[in-house]
Amino acid sequence: MGQRGRTDGVDGKGPVLRYLMERRGTIRRLGGYLWEDRGLLTGGFFMTIASNLLALLGPLLSGYAVDAVEPGVGKVDFQRVFFYAGWMAAFYILSALLSYGLSVLMVTVSRKVVRRMREDLFDRLLSLPVGYFDCHQTGDLLSRISYDIDVVNESLSSDLIQMLTTLITVGGALIMMVVISPYLVLVFCFTIPLSVCITRFITGKTRPLFRARSGALGRLNGFVEEKVTGQKTIKAYCGERVVFEQFAGKNQEAVEAYYKAEYYGSTVGPMVNFINNLSLSLISVFGAFLYMTGMMRLGQISSFVLYSRKFSGPINELANIFSDLQSAVAAAERVFGLMDELPEEGEEAGMPGTRGSGMEEGARGQVELSHVNFGYEEGRMILKDFSLQVSPGETVAVAGPTGAGKTTLINLLMRFYDPQSGRILVDGRNIGGISRRQVRSAYAMVLQDTWLFHGTIYENLSYGRERVSREEVIDAAKAAHIHSFIMQLPDGYDTVLQEDGLNISKGQKQLLTIARAMLQDCRMVILDEATSNVDTRTEVRIQQAMGRLMEGKTCFIIAHRLSTIRNADRILVVDHGRAVEQGNHQELMEKKGIYYQMVAAHR
Repeated sequence: MGQRGRTDGVDGKGPVLRYLMERRGTIRRLGGYLWEDRGLLTGGFFMTIASNLLALLGPLLSGYAVDAVEPGVGKVDFQRVFFYAGWMAAFYILSALLSYGLSVLMVTVSRKVVRRMREDLFDRLLSLPVGYFDCHQTGDLLSRISYDIDVVNESLSSDLIQMLTTLITVGGALIMMVVISPYLVLVFCFTIPLSVCITRFITGKTRPLFRARSGALGRLNGFVEEKVTGQKTIKAYCGERVVFEQFAGKNQEAVEAYYKAEYYGSTVGPMVNFINNLSLSLISVFGAFLYMTGMMRLGQISSFVLYSRKFSGPINELANIFSDLQSAVAAAERVFGLMDELPEEGEEAGMPGTRGSGMEEGARGQVELSHVNFGYEEGRMILKDFSLQVSPGETVAVAGPTGAGKTTLINLLMRFYDPQSGRILVDGRNIGGISRRQVRSAYAMVLQDTWLFHGTIYENLSYGRERVSREEVIDAAKAAHIHSFIMQLPDGYDTVLQEDGLNISKGQKQLLTIARAMLQDCRMVILDEATSNVDTRTEVRIQQAMGRLMEGKTCFIIAHRLSTIRNADRILVVDHGRAVEQGNHQELMEKKGIYYQMVAAHR
């Protein structure tokens, strides 16, 4: 895949040239996907030629049939008429069968292309850094992988055939018209340039509108996705009317963008159709003149008129589908734009691997942060000259006010982000020189925001582990005090959870994710507000289970509820991005510093 910035070299050129070069690049990349099915496309190409050539013989045979009737005398050679009519019908039937086969073939090709595009796009999504998702709407990303690729699919399955058919039909019809009467062909010397000029003018104005339409629909999808996931909050604050008004505004923006693109795009067809009707009128007038002077037969005029319709009709259809092609190109640009986003630095392209190989196999759990400085935005540091040393098997609790940098510390340990300066070492190795896949595989992690997918409880618990036995899963569930709840369900561990575990409570979801973390064979554990969604009684039981199961492992615990970190080997107090205090609970209470004030405030 190409990288973002591929067209930077054209920035100094004029807008028209830049537009042409960008469109050429998009079409070339679409052609690359089609080239993988070149065998089917070759067969489709020959089927298109055969189908259209057979259809092009129809008007010629029709003219011969007309000439079999002698005008003015009333004498009809029925044998010749039926002969030509029979062959004409046979050619048309065979052409229709080939066209049907071609349509099926192109649908097959487009299906394969779309499948590969979605796989490549989803693969790129998985390789993007966490920071990308922090600043892009989920709905817009979903719009690109669904709506935009569907637009490309429709164009490949129908418009591509139409364009190829148009080229063959127009070329063949032009040759036949030149053979029949070179004089009448001169009519098109006036109408075709006029049609081309109008089409180029309108399409040049409408292409930016189709790009704006795709962008507006992406923003609308992002807004809807955001509000649907926040329905409880919206209803709790009685914000339905405000949200509806916001939706109405974005919906109106999308509708107007869609209307402008379709309105101006649809003007091409009627304009070209008017020019084609004008050319037909001119052909009829001049054809009648040539017939009266004896320069053409009636059958030739009939054939020429039919060929002129075959010549101008596809041009009109091409103008009508040009708006669809522009929409497809705009959608493809959005898809390729996402594909061209840079993956996490230093990572190999492709799907992330599973656990079972990498740094976690030999990790002892010694972690060191040395003079780390980090900020999500340039010039705004969250962690400032932050240093920390953690011994293997030590449990470190990170406490501090909201916004102090606790979660940021976890993001750096997991290499979701890299520091602007300073070093982070695991077992003496700088994680900047280790792949993110290996770093993350060394940790088991439980987040405050639980994530469960549509599948059985067993599949959710064993996620990230290969060849794990059912007994191991059950043991982890028992340790997390969720086994009894699972066994009360109709299908036990085979119970299917709805998307994000909507059919169970928040506390139960948190217990499942904790059990999943316990199941990972890692030497280091991160708990980010892991017990925030469980009651106090369950919290105590989980603390005891974790103390037993994570014995000898390096643990990082972040919690606002100070009761969950009292028994930590060391408590690190972070304030304004700096480690201001550290020690165990008793030591920090005796200091009567920030930690003492936090505990007093929670009493």
